[in-house]
Amino acid sequence: MKSEKNMLTRKRPPKRSARMVETIYGCKWSLTVYQLLARGVNRPGEMVRSVEGLTTKVLNECLRRNMEFGILERISYAEIPPRVEYNVTEFGQKFLRILDDLEKLQEEIDGSELPESK
Repeated sequence: MKSEKNMLTRKRPPKRSARMVETIYGCKWSLTVYQLLARGVNRPGEMVRSVEGLTTKVLNECLRRNMEFGILERISYAEIPPRVEYNVTEFGQKFLRILDDLEKLQEEIDGSELPESK
């Protein structure tokens, strides 16, 4: 009989973080938005003008999704005309480092002779 003390429970994947990665990679524009923010472009109008094919509607959906995950924060300034900016949160910085690591891993996989899984 096995000792209960030494028994392992089945390891489960991290549900929320896995969904975040899947959603962000599934969003056509999130990675582009991160590039814009890294370049100091943090106002929505400027983002739309900076990227061909990006519309205000799609950008707003992308920004909202990233805010829901806690990756981005929205800052509204009480000015006329109103001014809104987006920044990467502290949590978002950690998440973006993970995405960078995944990109490096993919480059490593692409550069190796590993057989593709079926």
